[in-house]
Amino acid sequence: MRNSLSSLVFLLFIFFAVPAWGAELLSLDEVVQKIQGTYEQTGQVKARFTQALTLKAMQKTQIEEGTFYFKKPKRMRWVYTKPAAKELVINPEKAWLYVPADKVAYVQDAESLFKSTVSVRFLAGIGKLKDDFRISFAGDKKVDKAGNYLLDLVPVKPEEGVKKLQVAVNRESFQIVKVILFDPYGNVTTLTFSGLELNKDLPDSLFTFKPPAGVDVMKQ
Repeated sequence: MRNSLSSLVFLLFIFFAVPAWGAELLSLDEVVQKIQGTYEQTGQVKARFTQALTLKAMQKTQIEEGTFYFKKPKRMRWVYTKPAAKELVINPEKAWLYVPADKVAYVQDAESLFKSTVSVRFLAGIGKLKDDFRISFAGDKKVDKAGNYLLDLVPVKPEEGVKKLQVAVNRESFQIVKVILFDPYGNVTTLTFSGLELNKDLPDSLFTFKPPAGVDVMKQ
C-alpha cells in the first residue's frame, strides 16, 4: 500500500496554472520560497486529475483519471473513475485504499504514514520543501520549453517508491503545473490537473471512510 501512496499522494502537491513568460528569472532559493509560500496559503483544493504511469518492464503506459480533494491539515481524498473505480482517503487517524472490484479496503495508521513519507507530510500541511528535499534546477537554462521553472527534488532521506521528482513551476503564480515521479525501478509517473478550485468549503466528513458491507478490510 505504501508504494501506491507514495505515487498517488504527491498529486496534491500540484496546482494547475497557465505558463508565464514575462517574469524575471529568480534564484533557486527565491523560487523555493515562493513555492512554499503559495502552498501554505492554499488550505483546500478540488480538481480533476490525470495520472500517466509508464512501466519500464512492460513498456506500456497506464492512464487513470478522477477527482481529488484536499484540506489542511492531514486530509485528502482521491476518487478514481477511469478506467476503474478506486479511492484513497487519508485523515489524521487513518489512511484507506479501497478497491471496489476486489471488494477489499486496505487500512493503516495515518501517523506512521506522516512520519515515514516526506511527500505525504508536505501535502498534509506539515512538511517543508527545503527540510525534506535536495533541490536544484533541472537544467542550465532553469526553465522548460513552456517558460516554467524546472526543478529536481530528491528526498534527503531515502524514500520507498521515490527516486526523484521533477516539477515545472509557473513563473508568475509559483504554482506547480506538472510533476514527474521517477521510482528506483525506472518507472515514471506524470501527473497533471485541470479545473482547479482553491479554498472551497470542504467538510471534514468528506475525508472519512466506512467500508461497504461485504468488503474485506486488510490492515497494513
